[in-house]
Amino acid sequence: MKEEERGQRGTAALRLLAVCLAAAGLLSLAPAPAAAAGPGETALEAWSFGGGAQQPSAETVRTVIPLGRAVGIKLFSDGVLVVGLSEIATQQGAQAPAKDCGLQEGDIITHINSEEVDTIEEVREILQEVGDRQMSIRCLRGEKQLQMTVQAVQCSTDGTYKLGAWIRDSMAGIGTMTFYDPASGVFGALGHGISDVDTAMLMPLSSGSIMYAEVTDVKKSESGNPGELHGAFQVSQDMGELYANTQQGIFGRLTDDGLAEGIQPVELATRDQVQMGEATILSNIAGDQVEAYTVEITRIYPENDDDPRNMMIKVTDPRLLEATGGIVQGMSGSPILQNGRLVGAVTHVLVNDPTQGYGILAENMLEAANQQ
Repeated sequence: MKEEERGQRGTAALRLLAVCLAAAGLLSLAPAPAAAAGPGETALEAWSFGGGAQQPSAETVRTVIPLGRAVGIKLFSDGVLVVGLSEIATQQGAQAPAKDCGLQEGDIITHINSEEVDTIEEVREILQEVGDRQMSIRCLRGEKQLQMTVQAVQCSTDGTYKLGAWIRDSMAGIGTMTFYDPASGVFGALGHGISDVDTAMLMPLSSGSIMYAEVTDVKKSESGNPGELHGAFQVSQDMGELYANTQQGIFGRLTDDGLAEGIQPVELATRDQVQMGEATILSNIAGDQVEAYTVEITRIYPENDDDPRNMMIKVTDPRLLEATGGIVQGMSGSPILQNGRLVGAVTHVLVNDPTQGYGILAENMLEAANQQ
């Protein structure tokens, strides 16, 4: 892979066969450990990689359509994310201009010489135009905006000018849709954010969309080795546009509501209506068919704004255990229903026991959708 070419923007980067969106990033990325698993446990987000409606009043009974369909997801970043630093071989020896000027892994480059950059191609073109002259770089590091001066060097291998920074501008993969709100056109999916696999940073969203997908096969989960859904999706046909990538999920508006046809809305549960005990998840583990599987809600955690994992679930359905081994990457976003209400969505799988995982409350997902 060439320097500064990690990730490709546009449909050329979206292979027809996509593996699941994984925990800290998409693009068939391997998930990163989640922060608050129990003793001896590692939790992986169970996926293979605007503006909402007005808030309802406290008296309003909110209804949404539970989905459980696997969809293709593509996301383009706002700026380019630095995912690594390296040295460049030059006639004068190895040099590392990006590292020397102060760039760090996790920085988001937004401008070069006052020109806004959102793609790898834009960065590459500017570097070749400027050559070995000094340039200014503006980047975001957390909440801080930084500016630094750097001078690209000419690579002795191919003659191009480079900084020695690996960057990413897009991701793609498969995840599960949780709900659709016909009143606003808003949908929610995944139950957690899309983060870069190398830096574990939430990807800044410039644009993105979802596409029709079919699950082609399943790699079963085993203790210490979570499985994943593999699928094919239609890169030429978008069915909705993303407007937010948050810790509580990804959100957008459907432009094609065909997935929701014939599905009856259900009441959205509040936290005090969620109980420990038997529940059902809706999941798409083969083709485009959504089926219901039994699970048990084994624990409900106290409210914590810093952690979207609100409950623990255990898969009890023999059919799902036989087909997947429990929870696999790609099932993130699978709706959890109890007593006829949508109570949440699957978000994580426990690596050492894939029959168990975490979920987020549905009311927290909808609140996050409405805040954007």
